[in-house]
Amino acid sequence: MTLLDHRTKATMIGGIAIVLWALLALFTTEVSAIPPFQLVSLCFSVAAIFSFIWIARGGLAAFQALRQPVGAWGLGVGGLFGYHFFYFVALANAPAVDASLIAYLWPLFIVLFSALLPGERLRWYHFAGAVLGLCGAAVLVTKGHGFDFDPAYGPGYGAAMVCSILWSGYSVLNRRYRNVPVEAVCGFCAGAALLGFITHGLTEIWVMPDAGQWLAIIGLGLGPVGVAFFVWDYGTKHGDIQVLGVASYGAPLLSTILLIGFGKAEASPTVIAGCLLIVGGALLASIKMLRRKTVVA
Repeated sequence: MTLLDHRTKATMIGGIAIVLWALLALFTTEVSAIPPFQLVSLCFSVAAIFSFIWIARGGLAAFQALRQPVGAWGLGVGGLFGYHFFYFVALANAPAVDASLIAYLWPLFIVLFSALLPGERLRWYHFAGAVLGLCGAAVLVTKGHGFDFDPAYGPGYGAAMVCSILWSGYSVLNRRYRNVPVEAVCGFCAGAALLGFITHGLTEIWVMPDAGQWLAIIGLGLGPVGVAFFVWDYGTKHGDIQVLGVASYGAPLLSTILLIGFGKAEASPTVIAGCLLIVGGALLASIKMLRRKTVVA
């Protein structure tokens, strides 16, 4: 396999995370009564437990993957937990639509920050595709009704901005630790779960999930808050980070389609417009990769 083939494959593997994150809203509708930090801690616990079982298949020697530099641990745990922490702080201090839109600047920031990485260059089609995707996400999040930023919600807006910078920074800086095996993410999930339990204990009251909620929590821990972070780790380290950044706008697109399919949302011209903008942006940003695959074929 050539270097370009490996890069394309890694990009596609990273893209699995986007598909899994699209399931987040659908699963979360089933556990809306669970306090957010309790939910985060439980989901990351599920992810950590199952990934530790997966690693254990390789024997005790496989756990050497957890012996990583302090910087890798700080980036991994800080990225996973920090994103969720500031996202929930933002939702608690600003309207959900406004906070979500600001938080969803992270794909655009990934594209911009990636230009600082060795061997990466920001092309016009990367930037244009990211902007188109952001516009599409804005249409879907606001449902075409626009938004009105109120200075009174400044702390919430600030937290949402920190949230977007944290996740984009984590995704780009992850390339610095490309030699850290993906198995190390199970340790990062465990660290995020621990911080989640601490935050939950300090700010929330425990709510015992029922059987259906436990199933949803397990589903979240295995998919959007589990496998997704493992494949994203691999994709950001070895794939096309700019294409992944723009393609990330596909998460709200796929999420909306799933909600419509399960009867939890309605299709509308606004949704179609948002979908077209996101798809168009992703295709534009991926034009070089698509041309390369056409030539190879």
